[in-house]
Amino acid sequence: MEKLEKIYGIVVDNPEFFKKALTHPSYTKENNLPYCDSYERLEFLGDAVLKLLTSYILYEKYPNYTEGELSKIRSIVVSDSTLSKIAHNIGLCDLIVLSPHEAKQGYANIESVCACAFEAVLGAYYMDGKQKELLPILKEWLLPYIEEVDSNFEKYNAKAILQEYTQSVDKHTPVYTLVDAKGPAHKKVFTVSVSFQDKIIATGSGKSKKDAEQQAAYEACKILGVI
Repeated sequence: MEKLEKIYGIVVDNPEFFKKALTHPSYTKENNLPYCDSYERLEFLGDAVLKLLTSYILYEKYPNYTEGELSKIRSIVVSDSTLSKIAHNIGLCDLIVLSPHEAKQGYANIESVCACAFEAVLGAYYMDGKQKELLPILKEWLLPYIEEVDSNFEKYNAKAILQEYTQSVDKHTPVYTLVDAKGPAHKKVFTVSVSFQDKIIATGSGKSKKDAEQQAAYEACKILGVI
C-alpha cells in the first residue's frame, strides 16, 4: 500500500479494495480463492471511472470540439496501449500479484494485464471515496497522450480513414491478416498485412494485433495517398 500511495499520492483508507485491484485472476485460481478476489470486477468499475474523468478532461481542454471529435480522441487515449504505457511509467505493473507460473512468464509486462490493473486501481480508489483526488493525477498522466493524439490524429485513426476510403471506392472494407507473431508472451511482436481488392497494400508491426493493424492501415493510407 505504501508503494501504491507513493505512486498516486492518494492515501488508502480501505486496503482490501486495492489488494483485489492488484491481484491477477491466475493467482486466485491457483489458490482456490473466490472469483471476486481478483481485479476483474474492479476493472469493470474502473473502466467507467476512467471514461468519465477522461471525458471531463477533454471537455474542458477542447471547448470547440464536437462530441464525435472528443469521442474519437477518448477511444484512443483509454486504449490498452496507452494505459499500459502509463502503468509501466509509474511502476504499477511491478505491484501486480500473479501465480508463480504467470509471473515467470512475464505476464506483469503484458499490455492487457497492465491496462486491467490500471483500471482496477481507479475502481478501488472510487470505492475508497477518492473520486476528487483522482482527477488531477489522471489529468497529469493523460494530457501528454491526449495532446499527442490530437496533434497526430490521422496516424491514430488510420483504420477508420482507410475504411472510409475503401468503402467510397467499392463499398468493401480492408482485410487484416496476421502474418507473424514472434517473441515471448510479455514481449510478443505482431505483424499484420492489410489488403484491399485481394491485393496486399501494406504491413505493420506492434506489441498487439490492434497496434499492428493501426500501423498497417497508416502505411496503406500513405501509399494510397489518403493521408
